[in-house]
Amino acid sequence: MYTGSLRALIDELGRLPGIGPKSAQRIAFFVLKIPGEDARRLADAIVAVKERTTLCERCFNVAESGNLCDVCADTRRDPHVVCVVEDPRDIVAVERTRQFRGRYHVLHGALNPLEGIGPDQLRVRELLERVDTEGITEAILCTNPNLEGEATAMYLARLLTPLGITVTRIASGLPVGGDLEYADELTLGRAIEGRRAVVP
Repeated sequence: MYTGSLRALIDELGRLPGIGPKSAQRIAFFVLKIPGEDARRLADAIVAVKERTTLCERCFNVAESGNLCDVCADTRRDPHVVCVVEDPRDIVAVERTRQFRGRYHVLHGALNPLEGIGPDQLRVRELLERVDTEGITEAILCTNPNLEGEATAMYLARLLTPLGITVTRIASGLPVGGDLEYADELTLGRAIEGRRAVVP
């Protein structure tokens, strides 16, 4: 039904996360319709990201053609406070808040024994080395508020606390604009645990 090259494109697009067979077909036919120069620009961008993107040697964020990512290379950031995240995409989310001016450490996953992901598959050893060599005074554990993220945060807290640094966890609870009647028990319980004083 399809030509060999079109079938190959649909198959490759279908291997991408979140892209099902119908979406793969739609994207393939879109690529077929766009001008050749646009298709080449897309192909060049894919090749360039594979050739030029590496991991930062300090925090394991994505970096381009260099040893350090943009955050680690920024001398205005506080080198003594590190925000520990699961994935480089989490850095983008934290940066959008404009509330954090320290550095990051990317674990590249979370503990998940059922999938065979233990501490050795994450960048835990490198985090411990950074605490020692970089004079880190606070680690903010910014893992996802799910079972794996919570287990990872507790594991890291047990490792980091004896090193004499402040270990904090991001607050979780009700979103701004949320209604109490729609909150589940766990979310509401976390909101109550994380309550803070109201200053008039």
